[in-house]
Amino acid sequence: MTKAMVGVIGGSGVYHLPGLTDLREEAVPTPWGEPSDTLRFGRIGGVEAVFLARHGRGHRFSPSTINYRANIDALKRVGVTDVIALSACGSFHRDLYPGVFVMIDQFEDRTYRRENTFFGTGLVAHVSMAHPIAPLLRRRLVEAAVAESIPHKDGGTYVCMEGPQFSSLAESLGYQARGADVIGMTGATEAKLAREAEICYASVAMVTDYDCWHEEHENVEVAAVVKVMHDNAEKAARLVARALREFPAEHEACPIGSDRALEYAIITHAEARDPELVRKLDAVAGRVLRQA
Repeated sequence: MTKAMVGVIGGSGVYHLPGLTDLREEAVPTPWGEPSDTLRFGRIGGVEAVFLARHGRGHRFSPSTINYRANIDALKRVGVTDVIALSACGSFHRDLYPGVFVMIDQFEDRTYRRENTFFGTGLVAHVSMAHPIAPLLRRRLVEAAVAESIPHKDGGTYVCMEGPQFSSLAESLGYQARGADVIGMTGATEAKLAREAEICYASVAMVTDYDCWHEEHENVEVAAVVKVMHDNAEKAARLVARALREFPAEHEACPIGSDRALEYAIITHAEARDPELVRKLDAVAGRVLRQA
């Protein structure tokens, strides 16, 4: 059995995680560059947790300039088995009002400027993203939201746009017509990299606004979003604390294989693999590369 270690990635408005005891910080170097911030280690209940501010303290990195690969590699390198990702988002439905948390289960990736894989020329791998969210981890978040009386939706589709600009009205109406529930700028990239790193990943999409489609509300702007983010951050802290207090000490095998995603994913023959890329993948893919 593997000891469970939960990584918490804080998005816009969530730059620290209250409730961590035995707190310590560590700068974790990676072959992909520097993560967004130092990792902050601590405990909630009996589980070790690691917090990382996605945009860095002070919100230094835009969605397009975050070093997602370094962030996920650093979490994997220190032993994280499960990631809870907190993200601000816009809503496409009247009943998903600002303050509601959506425990999403699907992504539509519309990004185009960022690195979203650890693999490439010299070491090719294809992982399944049919179900990008680890179901047991998502279920724990839903149960925590119920226990904390946090308004939420169980399931939903998150459109991941490039940004940093917000949507045009035509884009917003188009996503809504296709049945999307929320829109953000970070989740799909993280989910893909977490899957390649064999980390169970679940996302809490915290609604801050109605994007720009709602005829009775102003178009999304930063000032209004920041106010809601402050309220959401308090609920997010309660949600994570509840989920971690009841988290198992041993990592639970993922029923969809999130934690074994590379088992049959690498297609490049051993003799054709790029040694430098193999070296960089020591944390992310070492489990399977050592078997070759």
